[in-house]
Amino acid sequence: MLLTFIKGDITQIEAEAIVNAANSMLAGGGGVDGAIHRAAGPTVMAELDKVRAAIGRCPPGSAVITGAGRLRACHIIHAVGPVYRGGTAGEPELLASCYREAGRLAAEQGDRSIAFPAISTGIYGYPVEEAAPIAIREVLAAVHAHPVIERAVFVLFSDEALRIFQTAHANITVR
Repeated sequence: MLLTFIKGDITQIEAEAIVNAANSMLAGGGGVDGAIHRAAGPTVMAELDKVRAAIGRCPPGSAVITGAGRLRACHIIHAVGPVYRGGTAGEPELLASCYREAGRLAAEQGDRSIAFPAISTGIYGYPVEEAAPIAIREVLAAVHAHPVIERAVFVLFSDEALRIFQTAHANITVR
């Protein structure tokens, strides 16, 4: 399995599945969510309308999957991370769960490659330094549990986030 880290635009990544940092209403929004919806086009929101009609909201820690519209990917996995409230309201477990769920959904579809953003680290306020080790551990565990996934990439929004994720990865693999 190959795990890489890049600074870039997740909508331009070549991966069979890309993960969207979605909100619990699956209604689009700003940041990564807005960028993915703008690039993918209206068919993705039409699919999410059907998902919402069937399940209502998607709680933090969970994920749903749709087609990818105009993106190069085959699927978008809409993972809902937690809003950060200081780290004592179950946020680490919810963040870990949304990464696990994304890996599981990608594997169920037979996706061999998956691209992740730094879920919850934007408007949801999760400190990147705390989120990175959780995200990396869960993605490594997911690809170990699902050998169909051959490649995972974290697509990060800034040089600082890239540095933090690379450092967290080096610390995890050294242990």
